[in-house]
Amino acid sequence: QVRLQESGGGSLQAGGSLTLSCVVSGPPSPRYCAAWFRQVPGKEREGVAVKFTGGGGGFYADSVKGRFTVSEDDANNAINLQMNSLKPEDTAMYYCAVDSLACLERAEMWTPSMYHHWGQGTQVTVAS
Repeated sequence: QVRLQESGGGSLQAGGSLTLSCVVSGPPSPRYCAAWFRQVPGKEREGVAVKFTGGGGGFYADSVKGRFTVSEDDANNAINLQMNSLKPEDTAMYYCAVDSLACLERAEMWTPSMYHHWGQGTQVTVAS
């Protein structure tokens, strides 16, 4: 059974940094697609960063490119999201999601419905 547990959210001033962690228990496959999404009330869930595990770099939304980095922490079975130069518009609930097949098509990896396993979310609040 796949279980995801996010941590690392919090409140901070603009310009600061946070690292979110998503511990993956019972991964769906030896290599899988891992993504971070975020959502604010009244808006659709937005893909932030995506990575196919087992090597290679990540893919990023234009709004976070150059500021966020997605990485694997093999020792802790975690997918991390390093967030630098945070802005008030980064304020959202951040969710980790994984799926075996979501990364097969570049367009589909940003689609929330492609992911069958989700964490409960962790709140990030950035004050101006």
